[in-house]
Amino acid sequence: MTKLGVNVDHIATLRQARQAPEPDPVAAAILAELAGADGITVHLRGDRRHISDRDVRILRQTITTRLNLEMAVTEQMMDFALEVRPDSATLVPEREGEVTTEGGLDVIKNEKTIREATEKLQKAGLEVSLFIDPKPDQIERASSVGATMIEINTAAYAEAVPKGLKESNKAFQSELKKVIAAAQLAESAGLSVLAGHGLTYRNVGPVSDIPQIVELNIGHNIVARASLVGMERAVQEMLEAMNPAR
Repeated sequence: MTKLGVNVDHIATLRQARQAPEPDPVAAAILAELAGADGITVHLRGDRRHISDRDVRILRQTITTRLNLEMAVTEQMMDFALEVRPDSATLVPEREGEVTTEGGLDVIKNEKTIREATEKLQKAGLEVSLFIDPKPDQIERASSVGATMIEINTAAYAEAVPKGLKESNKAFQSELKKVIAAAQLAESAGLSVLAGHGLTYRNVGPVSDIPQIVELNIGHNIVARASLVGMERAVQEMLEAMNPAR
């Protein structure tokens, strides 16, 4: 049964749109946990455009599942992670001005920096995951830098089926096969395998069914649904879409 990590970044996006006290991503995280989420994910960006330092600190003290901090490999973020000590840190690429994360880490190009960050975070007791594209060379290098987990970037898969599954669609089959192969390779290298980015209620099933993938991180689609039906129902519906027999 695949676990679900709920990303509450876009609850904070809504808050920041008016620079108001609400909605509070901490409250959203608690509701997500009550609905059955297995963990909470937040991306603390350099420009603090949604999640704030305050949010992460209160989440660390409040949630009862697992806190996963997505972060760029910068000195500022490293210092913050070592201070707050989330359960896990997911290292992600970050470009100023991007709407959302635009691709996976280039572990090959940035091997030294990523290795040093991984070692430092692990010494502080954090699990370290690398957000990478489903490419064999990147997965092989991820294993060699010391990470214990990877999160497979499912953006290309999600973009191939934006409005729903068409299993005869060649793009759908091609991108799904890449995710499956990446998950199998990562598991064979001794890595725990997570996945996420762009997943929706309509397309999550085939990815959740990949046996090597133990957890999915999903944010935007759950928050979008929650704006209409509430966070608890939105999380429960995603869990049902992921694990129909759950």
